[in-house]
Amino acid sequence: MFRGSHITRVDEKGRLKLPAEFKRQIDAEYGADPFYITSRDGKTAEIFPMREWEQYEKKLAAMPSSHPAKQKLLMRFNYFGQETELDGQGRLLLPQVLREKANLIAEVVVHGSEVHLKVSNHEQYERDLASNPITPEDQIELSKYDL
Repeated sequence: MFRGSHITRVDEKGRLKLPAEFKRQIDAEYGADPFYITSRDGKTAEIFPMREWEQYEKKLAAMPSSHPAKQKLLMRFNYFGQETELDGQGRLLLPQVLREKANLIAEVVVHGSEVHLKVSNHEQYERDLASNPITPEDQIELSKYDL
């Protein structure tokens, strides 16, 4: 389970240096496994350890291939997606089309999202937090799960 967030940078070649806390967790739980990096919205990169991505694909496979929502999701996952590995310095190369579309340059936020990591442009992430507060209706829904 990935938790928390860290501000870091994407270098001029599009490489994301994983924050040390996440890197330690990945080393302990996934070793040298590859990753699948993609996006469902073109605004945020989603970094899945391959083992977790394969579990996601199994869930996706249960949906009929002809389902329009599945087709839309696959279109995005494949357009933005790329398999990659950590280099010797703990960096991942973000797909160029995703870097450009999501403005993943310079300062970014890497945040946990259960079994994968998300990467967002830092300024945009802060704007999204400010413009999308937790509402009383959200609180009601969350309370149904004792959250």
